[in-house]
Amino acid sequence: MGFGPFVVTTDLDRAERNVEGRSVALKKELGLRDLVLTQIVFVVGTAWVGTAAKLGDSHVSFWLLAILLFYIPQAAVVIYLNRLMPLEGGLYQWAKFGFNDFAGFMVAWNLWLLAFTVMALCGLVVTTNLSYSIGASAGWMQESKWVVPIVSCVLTVSLVAVSIRGLSLGKWVHNAGGIIMLVTYGALVALPFISLARGELKEYHPLKIVAPTFSMFNLNIFSKMVLGALSGFEYVAILGGECRSPARNIGRSVIVAAPFIALMFILGTSSVLAFTGGEHVDLIGPVPQTLSIGFLSLIHI
Repeated sequence: MGFGPFVVTTDLDRAERNVEGRSVALKKELGLRDLVLTQIVFVVGTAWVGTAAKLGDSHVSFWLLAILLFYIPQAAVVIYLNRLMPLEGGLYQWAKFGFNDFAGFMVAWNLWLLAFTVMALCGLVVTTNLSYSIGASAGWMQESKWVVPIVSCVLTVSLVAVSIRGLSLGKWVHNAGGIIMLVTYGALVALPFISLARGELKEYHPLKIVAPTFSMFNLNIFSKMVLGALSGFEYVAILGGECRSPARNIGRSVIVAAPFIALMFILGTSSVLAFTGGEHVDLIGPVPQTLSIGFLSLIHI
């Protein structure tokens, strides 16, 4: 009986070595740059700033509270576990080796279910974004019974094709998505300052601190900001077997991406609030809605 812990440790070490052995055959496609941009794609969305705008001027306080209570601890846990077990499969392997096979299965099953849910939402989000990009004449697209399913099918088939090709192609999709997200949020953040300089906005205080009110509605929005907007760092670790120096680079990608993501959320919400007031924000497409309002106001000057 005295050898129990030793046997368990040996079995875990052997299982980890088996995973590492299978990962050797995988191409190491992902470097630090790829991982940072992938972090931005996985964490930042275009809808969460609209959700946070419902909190009004107190959104900065709630964002800071969410970052303190969840975002930073989550980043620390991901960095620690990835250094401890830099394995292909990431959080699936962490749950499996940390608890048992059933826990690992439940994590993997939940990730599979999440992928279905996200893909269903992506069709609606992309359709909404397209309708704002085209203009008022395309408003019917959001209500169409055919456009959203067609867009969803095209997205799903395209992503399956990219996945079959592997990360030699997939990493460029991630990189392009990360760059597009940075450019889009850059425009979103800059727009209020441009409007302020041109006299379109009378005042703009993007980092205004207002004491939060803990009503049931605010706590509901806060929970979405914490568990929805600020989660996602753990997903990149799933690709650990296809990263160069995963124990080091995945942790570094979290450290590099985290400040940018926090600023994108806080300043992006302030921009949405400045142009929509929060009451009339489109919760599906707040970013294209805000950009269309802001750019139209500049054009008509």
